[in-house]
Amino acid sequence: MALRRRISGTLCAFALIFLSSAATPLHAQALRPFNFLAEHYDVSASLDAIGQSISATAKIDFKAVEAASSVRVELHPNLIVKEVKGPDGKPLTFERDNQNPLIVVVQLPTPVATAGHVTLTYTYSGLLVNEENSPVPGVRAALINKDGAYLLLPARWFPLTDFPSNRYTATFRLNVPETFAVAGTGKASAPTPMPGKNAVEGRRLLYVFECKSLAPHGTFVAGNLQLNPKQAEGISVAVYAPRAASANAQNFAEDVARSAIIFSDMFGPIPDPTFTLIQIPDGTFRDFAAPGVLLLSQRIWDPRSSDRTIARLVASQWWGIQVTPATPGDVWISDGLARYSEALYAEQNAGKEAGLRAVDEFAVGALMYEDAAPIAQAARLSPYSPDYRSVVMNKGAMLFHMLRAQMGDVAFKAALRDFYFQFAEKSAHVEDFEKIAERRAQAAVKPQQDPPNLHAFFAQWLNSTGVPEFSLEYVVYRTPKGFRIVGKIKQPLDTFRMPVELRIDTEGNPELKTIDVIGTESGFTIETFGRPKPGGIRIDPNNLILKGSTSLRARAAIARGEDLAEQGRFYDAVTQYQRALSIQPNRPLANFRMGEAFFYQKNYQAAANAFRESLQTVPEPSEKWTEVWSHIYLGEIFDLLGQRERAVNEYSKAKQTNDDTGGAQETAERYIKKPYSEGGATSVSAPTPTPTVKPASTSTPIPTPASGEKPVLKKPAPPQQ
Repeated sequence: MALRRRISGTLCAFALIFLSSAATPLHAQALRPFNFLAEHYDVSASLDAIGQSISATAKIDFKAVEAASSVRVELHPNLIVKEVKGPDGKPLTFERDNQNPLIVVVQLPTPVATAGHVTLTYTYSGLLVNEENSPVPGVRAALINKDGAYLLLPARWFPLTDFPSNRYTATFRLNVPETFAVAGTGKASAPTPMPGKNAVEGRRLLYVFECKSLAPHGTFVAGNLQLNPKQAEGISVAVYAPRAASANAQNFAEDVARSAIIFSDMFGPIPDPTFTLIQIPDGTFRDFAAPGVLLLSQRIWDPRSSDRTIARLVASQWWGIQVTPATPGDVWISDGLARYSEALYAEQNAGKEAGLRAVDEFAVGALMYEDAAPIAQAARLSPYSPDYRSVVMNKGAMLFHMLRAQMGDVAFKAALRDFYFQFAEKSAHVEDFEKIAERRAQAAVKPQQDPPNLHAFFAQWLNSTGVPEFSLEYVVYRTPKGFRIVGKIKQPLDTFRMPVELRIDTEGNPELKTIDVIGTESGFTIETFGRPKPGGIRIDPNNLILKGSTSLRARAAIARGEDLAEQGRFYDAVTQYQRALSIQPNRPLANFRMGEAFFYQKNYQAAANAFRESLQTVPEPSEKWTEVWSHIYLGEIFDLLGQRERAVNEYSKAKQTNDDTGGAQETAERYIKKPYSEGGATSVSAPTPTPTVKPASTSTPIPTPASGEKPVLKKPAPPQQ
């Protein structure tokens, strides 16, 4: 199928899901290789909205990877297997693995030879109420209640093999209350009316989804969803959302189409460039991608502020759906590349500076938990946890950014196209991408030019923790032809080796030089024509290397605090903000975030002190919004304490800033007219080049923080029932 004019469609970079570091992740446990792989599913499931449970049968065609007499699958621990039948319809012996309750083992009456086939039918049921026993620790990946349901693939709500790598075809039959509409992976026919089990439950509908391509199918959302079929740039986008959230469906379709065209031009076309975008309730993943399906949570349902998230989900159709990671240790090639695709999209759509802003966010995110594990050991990390997002997604994205600088744009993008065409509808190892990148880098080398040492690059960045933090010592000498700079670049990693750019600002034109930095100290001598300006030498001026700095490490600590604050862990958040201030004293953003945390603990004196501290120092340009919102928060505090005159004074100061970030001016004007009262807080949307987003009411769940440079109110979303 072709896209008009230009094109002939995991794990996604999931959004921010935050887990307790004390949790023991089931997924992170070492799993034995699966001796059978599922090739086709026929799943029939009935959802009980009142009982919050599922009853299902799954008929599965397996292929033996090796000769074996037992079949191992992963199934949500809350789902109780009642019976497993063999091809002849006779019951078979089965049990849960004592060491890992995610695993169900079925004993076959006779061994199956390598490449042989067997068909088993599982009958099971159970409650899907909360995150208890979730295969994604601490995250509710499946839920059924009176308002709706979501069944995401990581929940293992039907028996899976070799997650996340396995690919299969499937038919899903979902029996739901007639008040539910269902959307998800595959092509659905019109629902069939079905009788209800009793008068209380009412009538029901049967939805049938046919999934004929080999892919990780099995993600569905059910509830009060309205279908909004849209066309943009010749691409079909079905938008499913509650009626009240459907007004911007066309804007969403345009975001999806724009991303699809950019990535199709860049990577190559996907087989079926049609998309389904679904609003998912809060309380689960912030965002998620499945074959042809993009999920956005209610709290980020805004096409203006979520366009980059949408771009990442669209990119996941290439990296994570078409090309799947061969093992949990290979997720850098899906989650890391999908994340970096945000920067590629931003650069293509809004210019180089927009791409660099995205890269800046990746760098901050990478430093949050950089030492948790090397990228190549991602299997040690619990998927979708803060350290997973930091290491795999953000540091992984930075690795692609650095690789692009090493290879050059043409060779890098050619490598991405080669990788996609070679591994589309297949699973790939990290080493597979390395070989393609090295081949393209070699082919792009000009005569008498040495190729980049990508083998050493991958060994350094994939298999080790730690980032350089550069410092510079130098002396400038006058020469007959100009000036000579003799100096040293220092950094703490003994194994580090990379070419590092130096920018020398002179009294004439700036000059750019490249130094091969090896080990902890590298000397250099540079000749320039113009006189270097005092303090005019910058290391890595174009941010081509992931590196530490006082500012970045402070922002990383603030970002960790934001994560904790969103969970309602305000005490722990304050500890991180204090850590940021110990790294970079008087940072306005750290004081501002601390003020927010104290505000929602109702410690108004401490909150006021923090907001006053925030106002004492001139903020960086990207954080100037803290000034207007500090005044608004101070006004709210004085209103709560019955000091109306002082409150109006703060709101007036907010007005005088003329800063309308997050709808600040309208908020200040509203509280000048009517005092702020508890329960009337507003969220602050992220500043974007698009028109300002007006603040939402307190009933609207709070957006996810954005690495320390975007204003987001830190108040947890209401719990799902």
